[in-house]
Amino acid sequence: MSDESSPRGIDTARVSEWVEAHVTGARAPFVFRLIAAGGSNLTYLLEDAQGVRRILRRPPSSAALATAHDMHREWRIMSALGAHQTAVPVPRMMAFCDDLSVTGERFYVMEFVEGLILRDRAGAAHMDADACERAMRSLVATQAALHTLDPAAIGLGDLGRHGGYVARQLARWRRQVESSATRDLPLLGQIHERLAANIPVETCRPALAHGDYRFDNTVLGADFRVRAVLDWELCTIGDPVADFFWSLMYWAEPEDGISFLADSPTRAPRFPRRDAVIACYVEQTGFDLGNREFHMAFGWWKQACIVEGVYARLMKGAAGGMKTAPPEQVAAIVERYLDCAAAALA
Repeated sequence: MSDESSPRGIDTARVSEWVEAHVTGARAPFVFRLIAAGGSNLTYLLEDAQGVRRILRRPPSSAALATAHDMHREWRIMSALGAHQTAVPVPRMMAFCDDLSVTGERFYVMEFVEGLILRDRAGAAHMDADACERAMRSLVATQAALHTLDPAAIGLGDLGRHGGYVARQLARWRRQVESSATRDLPLLGQIHERLAANIPVETCRPALAHGDYRFDNTVLGADFRVRAVLDWELCTIGDPVADFFWSLMYWAEPEDGISFLADSPTRAPRFPRRDAVIACYVEQTGFDLGNREFHMAFGWWKQACIVEGVYARLMKGAAGGMKTAPPEQVAAIVERYLDCAAAALA
């Protein structure tokens, strides 16, 4: 966490004036602490003169994907979920600023939700088997609630195109890699062709797909149940089954040789296995989760594309403040992900 008196991305004087004028009960002076950066939206802990904490979110200084940093879209999604009292808990939204003169970008202020964010095994060390089971079931139940919600019923039916979600994802990430390519990756193209030729028929009604749903994008309460879902920047209308399997890719097990998160909290031995997560989701939704191998292959391939983008930025000296491994290690990770995708399709 950065404890800067004037953190990057914030014009302290102007933002303070705006917050005091637009956020009910907020009192200057304010302390801004940058608590999340990298390639995602910048997140600040905002503490006022009375010690009340809130959260401020704005885009990164150099946004690679404009659609992934549309602050009003994120605001709109969480506002709709909260206003309609859905079973998907989100922080209370407080104020949205579309005046670029305040700090150069649109931003919003929302409630700070106190609780546990599971980021790694150390964070889960105090959890016994019962707590791990409760956390898993709540995480899955919350995603199931999102996936069985009718977007149109809460005013989000126009959030994205209906149908063809995986095809769009395949095309999007292939374009991303090609537009920033710094090396040849024949296997990436070969896997893309196989995936594109074998996309499963979507059997579920299009739903809200969070796009990055996992423990460290949720806040758990003292009972280890989800109190808030965070980071909605990638949310769209999509295939709920594909969104679930993408989340499952983050559910690493202790003996996994490679995973999306090297120190995932689910590597702790007391967490349920992936098969239990799948069974819980089916129990909650009734969805058919056939074509598991396709979705796992697609997940490895998509993650390879994402990490290849990191590698390309490193090679071009455009990584900004992103903390990464050395370029050769990043390149090797991409190749291992592609090998995993190929193995899943074998």
